[in-house]
Amino acid sequence: MNLNQGQSKDTSHMDRALDVAIRLAFVGFIVLWCSRIIKPFFMPLLWGMVISVALYPVFLKLKGWLGGRNNLAGVIFIVVSLALVITPTALLTDSLIDGATRLKVGMEEGTLTVPPPSDSVKEWPAVGEKVHAAWLQASRDFGASASKYTDQLKAVANWMAGSIAATGGAVVQTIFSLIIAGVLMMHAMGGGRVAYAFADRLGGEQGRELVDISIATTRSVVKGVLLVAMIQGLMAAAGLVFAGVRGAGFWAVLVMVVAIMQLPPILILGPIAVYVFSANDSTTVAVIFLIWSLVVSGADGFLKPIFLGRGVAVPMLVILIGAIGGMIGAGIIGLFLGAVVLSLGYKLIEAWLGESWSRVDAVPEHSGPIGNNSER
Repeated sequence: MNLNQGQSKDTSHMDRALDVAIRLAFVGFIVLWCSRIIKPFFMPLLWGMVISVALYPVFLKLKGWLGGRNNLAGVIFIVVSLALVITPTALLTDSLIDGATRLKVGMEEGTLTVPPPSDSVKEWPAVGEKVHAAWLQASRDFGASASKYTDQLKAVANWMAGSIAATGGAVVQTIFSLIIAGVLMMHAMGGGRVAYAFADRLGGEQGRELVDISIATTRSVVKGVLLVAMIQGLMAAAGLVFAGVRGAGFWAVLVMVVAIMQLPPILILGPIAVYVFSANDSTTVAVIFLIWSLVVSGADGFLKPIFLGRGVAVPMLVILIGAIGGMIGAGIIGLFLGAVVLSLGYKLIEAWLGESWSRVDAVPEHSGPIGNNSER
């Protein structure tokens, strides 16, 4: 009797285990295929979510100006944002094609010329004499000079072609991301309910707090990283125009990209300042431009504390480290993902420590780094 009951229980356990295994396998199969289907759209969707979260306050203002017409606000947002991306891209593409055509024709017909260097180039430390000699040779006979550096020119051309192709892909991705962002903002209420419902299933009220932190952190990174980089780019553009540097817009965009990468803009502005000293007749203009370049490069030191981390219950240093580490590991999108993930980790650790976290302030000042061991 007992033996039969034991066998019956074992059979019942096996049946339930098999039933659970089949269900898990089926769910895993569905998740796998869903991930494969959505994989081509993953990055545009991720960027669309970031853009929608970051710019939703702007969307709400636009919606208010339009008398609460949600769909119209979404359509206007998509049209305006696409125009802001497509118009300069088209102008830049046209400029690149025109420049490449002129360069090709000039090299084929032998009409391409390079202005001669000034004598001050010789005074550049370490490389002045060699740069001056190569520059002077190129100004006298560009064809002969170019023939000496055929391999280097081919490498540069291949790099430029690859960069243009990558830029084109990024533009297409940006277009899809902006469309997705507009659609998400038009349906923000539904998306918010889904996010909070998912958070409730994970952690109740604390889960809702994590959603709020994710939103606030994303907007903080936009203001503390992207907005600061744009300000530095505009400041650089003003200085470049003042110094009479050609292609000021292009160099300003490079400054903005470098600033987004959390690198000092002096990496771009420093060599330009050297060029201004050698090519500009006015030493005063060159000195002012150099000082202004240093100001632009150090501007993030006082702009980031103003914008980064405001309104977020997470220290600014946590957000900054997350943004930098995320960008190193995952590119530009990592600016947001890294900051959000590290902020969530910080809050999870804080919640896990619970009361112990709040008692940290009660540790006596005379305690050593490992408690009261100094009194033992």
